[in-house]
Amino acid sequence: MFSAVKRYKLLVSGALARCFPRTSAYLQSEEELLLRRWPDAAAKQALQRTGKKPGATAKIGRTIKSPAAAATSAKPRAKARKPASEGIYGPAKLTVDEQQIQAMRLRVGRAVEAGVICAPSDEQWAMILCESPVTRIFAGAGSGKSTTLVLRVVFMLCHMGIAPERLTVISFTNASCTQLREQLIRVLSFWNFDFDPASARQCVRTFHSAMAAMARDVLGKPVWFEQLDEKGVSPLELDNPLTASRMRPAQQRLLKQAYQSCYAEEDRFRTLVHELLSLPPPDDKKRAPKAPLDVFKLAGELTPAPLFEAFYVQAGFIESIGIRIDQMQPTRLQGSSTERTFSEALALFWRHFQALLASQGLTTFNGAFQTLTQRLAASDRSVPSAALTPFSHLLIDEFQDISPQIVQWLQALHRALSSQGEAVSLMAIGDDWQSIYGWRGSSPELFMDFDKYFPGRGASKKSRVLMLETNYRSIEPVIRDGEAVLSGVTSKQTKVSQAAKATQQGDHGVKLVTRFDVKSRLPELIREIQAQCEHVAARPNAERNAVLVLSRRNEPLRAIEAQLDRKLPVKTYTIHRAKGLQAEVAIIIDDCLPAERHPLRNALYAYSGFFRNSYDQAMADESLRLAYVAITRGVSRVFWYTQKVQGATRLLADQRKAQ
Repeated sequence: MFSAVKRYKLLVSGALARCFPRTSAYLQSEEELLLRRWPDAAAKQALQRTGKKPGATAKIGRTIKSPAAAATSAKPRAKARKPASEGIYGPAKLTVDEQQIQAMRLRVGRAVEAGVICAPSDEQWAMILCESPVTRIFAGAGSGKSTTLVLRVVFMLCHMGIAPERLTVISFTNASCTQLREQLIRVLSFWNFDFDPASARQCVRTFHSAMAAMARDVLGKPVWFEQLDEKGVSPLELDNPLTASRMRPAQQRLLKQAYQSCYAEEDRFRTLVHELLSLPPPDDKKRAPKAPLDVFKLAGELTPAPLFEAFYVQAGFIESIGIRIDQMQPTRLQGSSTERTFSEALALFWRHFQALLASQGLTTFNGAFQTLTQRLAASDRSVPSAALTPFSHLLIDEFQDISPQIVQWLQALHRALSSQGEAVSLMAIGDDWQSIYGWRGSSPELFMDFDKYFPGRGASKKSRVLMLETNYRSIEPVIRDGEAVLSGVTSKQTKVSQAAKATQQGDHGVKLVTRFDVKSRLPELIREIQAQCEHVAARPNAERNAVLVLSRRNEPLRAIEAQLDRKLPVKTYTIHRAKGLQAEVAIIIDDCLPAERHPLRNALYAYSGFFRNSYDQAMADESLRLAYVAITRGVSRVFWYTQKVQGATRLLADQRKAQ
């Protein structure tokens, strides 16, 4: 009876939302703002719904004391968003019996003997054979999580009997998906399981390609704004936009067209634009006023840009952190009048941009995520069961780089499946120590507060937490120096990686080379890179990549590439693109410049209700995590060349003094 009433209420609410979108959106926005600003109202509302006394809140601390505990930093800037309290997963465990386990162990043993895979450790076996419907795995750098993930999929398909069409693996980029697919095909062939490249493409996807597969069935084969002018791309094989470069001309033309349209038609927008650009008041007597194309530098951004580009960049961030721009109320943003003026102008511009996209049959990635999430949450019948089925069992890699918008989509997706009586499971694999995409809206807080967003049913309502703490990549001095730079992070999962590799003579952790100017001392750096290549060549069982040269910026890397002998086993990458890679020697070229304060994003962070930290604090922490990622690319040696000792290098220098 209860479920029937509940379904009826959902149908009615969905109908009201479709028929009266503005009213529904306003009421929803007002309720969210009320619950964020007056926490007691949220507690009373929960008490009325459940009849239970609210539990005590967790204490705030610098680090998590145990794998299952939540971590927070300083006093919250805004009341954290309250996820729906109803559980999604369980309470029944996945069906795993002793016969299945023994069959898997036997087959893995044969695969190890045949040289197909390496023998899993005990902590890896715990992940492979896990029977919990919702599991969170903290997998440190070099912990072999990719191979373990492959074996988990093999166990689910070959021994648990889960159909491939009911299982999806999410990886971060198309490149990482390709690697996982190749591994799966190779290993599954040893199990004599029919799994061809087409099956692998259906099974292993990025978040955006998984969303595109659903959008094809629900939204009618959308054409993506982000793919304009991009040659040879598939509307289904969407890559992660976190790795995207600058906008292409076709995208800029549409943004400029929407900007001009908004300027010509909206008096208020013209006034706001002139305020932002410090121009005299607009002349409203002109019939077709031309929008000014002066560049604008928003505080916190690295470079100035035309206003329409600045609007687009910040709009992407706003949507990524779970805020609906059409429901945003700029007057309620914290901060100065400049942030509110910019936000009000952005909201007006975004309305014209969305109308222009609709007129040309285009959709943005974020827009599709929002629409699908709304329809799933409203139990919209336009979402066919066949579109949901592939997501019944989800395994998600690099979960620490997830965004609030993706969290909302995943919640709606699994709640929709669960409401249909489907058994669902979620295995989230990540490492908060390696979260480095906060500037695009992701946050490790979502992984650390996982149980709030993905609750189980039953007595515990908590995910099972597993740890992969053995590092099979780096020697202990490299691992310890990597951990040292994380000492300045405000909140993190407490863990200590254990080195599997032995330290040999001549190996070392980070060697700091300070007061080093790359431009004036480039020949010296090139000689050092060559010397390290010679060292690696004389080393038995060395890595295929002798040296990785890493920097946060492309400019010094291009200068180094121009002087290097291309025959040397050297790769140059930005630190963001190097995640997942390794080399015998890592050479870091970076000054750890402190991030500029970003008042607008601080205000948006507080407004969203998802975060404990300010955006500025999140970026300060991220710079240290980026240093950790760079250091742990090295296997047996790391060199860090820097002009100034600050940030992560300051922490390393202080450690040296303390020793």
